[in-house]
Amino acid sequence: MPIEFDIKLQPKDMYRFNMYQTYSGFHGIMSIVIAIFVFIAAVLTRGKVEMTYTILYVCFGILFLVYMPVTLWMRSKHAIATSEVLKGVLHYSLEEDGVHVSQGGESAVLPWEQVYKMVSTKSNVLIYSTRLNAYVIPREQLGAQYDKVAELAKQKLEKYRVNMK
Repeated sequence: MPIEFDIKLQPKDMYRFNMYQTYSGFHGIMSIVIAIFVFIAAVLTRGKVEMTYTILYVCFGILFLVYMPVTLWMRSKHAIATSEVLKGVLHYSLEEDGVHVSQGGESAVLPWEQVYKMVSTKSNVLIYSTRLNAYVIPREQLGAQYDKVAELAKQKLEKYRVNMK
């Protein structure tokens, strides 16, 4: 019995996906680590170097912490605004043979064997087709069907490819 639902992506949904992708990987973690080191350098060198350098350290730390989220927000807004597919309503049908996605007259099928992994976060369910590309399904739009989706994923995918909370 298929599990069917419709999804309309918002920029905040794409932003949350991009934040998850970035900050669960090396690049995002390193930006936080560098920011912390720069703030520590600012504190340790305060009074030992000119105040201009301390202010620069603090500015660089803020830049490392703020740049990535702002860039991801702008990229998310741009992606939704410029993509006709992402602007519209996507119809999902999770069936025995895979994940069916359709919009208008177009459709695609991602067989369960080709699902890279399936992850749930606080706000999204992510069905990865590759290590970087995923179908983004906002949990608030999925509603009560979340439990059915999680159960089907656990049945169809190997345990190491499912992280559904």
